[in-house]
Amino acid sequence: MTEKINKIAPEISDEIMTRIKNAEQEYNVKVLYAIESGSRAWGFESPNSDFDVRFIYVHKQDWYLSVMLEDKRDVIEYPIIDDIDINGWDLRKALKLLHASNPAIGEWLQSSIVYVNCKDFKHQAMSLFKAHYRVDRGIYHYFNMAKNNYREHLRADIVSHKKYLYVLRALCAVKWIERFNCPPPIEFETLASAVIEDTILLDKICSLVAEKKRVTEKTLGPKIPELNAFIEAQLSQFKGSKKAPPLEPNSIAELDSFFQKMLRSIN
Repeated sequence: MTEKINKIAPEISDEIMTRIKNAEQEYNVKVLYAIESGSRAWGFESPNSDFDVRFIYVHKQDWYLSVMLEDKRDVIEYPIIDDIDINGWDLRKALKLLHASNPAIGEWLQSSIVYVNCKDFKHQAMSLFKAHYRVDRGIYHYFNMAKNNYREHLRADIVSHKKYLYVLRALCAVKWIERFNCPPPIEFETLASAVIEDTILLDKICSLVAEKKRVTEKTLGPKIPELNAFIEAQLSQFKGSKKAPPLEPNSIAELDSFFQKMLRSIN
């Protein structure tokens, strides 16, 4: 089943669906879920942004009945030859990452640009993600994403303005998790408007989003002192651990049940 595809030109979405179907035939798998990730899903794509297509697939049941299962390849990756970057994860790998509160899975499951949603995968998997979500691991991930991007890209006099949005999105995600104790929304303007109370700062951020949508990906500009000051203040306030919090043991019975149900649905 394919949900309505928003914001993508029909000729592009048709090509993406063709490549998804080709992947199914080439690897003898069933794609359960496929979405747009990255800047298009976050809501600040440039006119020349790539299409970052990500999918979750499942093999036939016998593929998993192997003594050497752990040695089998659990990703499908294609070289980038044009504007479409497409790759996917095996369902078992995806569920293990979901169990570990991997933020990428949470973002995939919230994407509003959905190419494939077989057996209502999106709703069921998102319910599992919320049930297994660890706020400390989410905070650790997004804080370090903000810190590393800021140090590497935003301290020179001339910078990539899109990197501001990467850093700000991560910091807003931290603030959301701290405030609401749940996974942050994927769309940046929704996220920022919920956690940034300074209206002047929020207007500046919204202007930056509008600029990002007008210019090309590699456009540079002068650094923005107000945003640097905000970012530095947020980074200095974080008191969390410098190491990823360990996973606590919890039940995987519902993950096993979901995995087995998806297997039965295609066999």
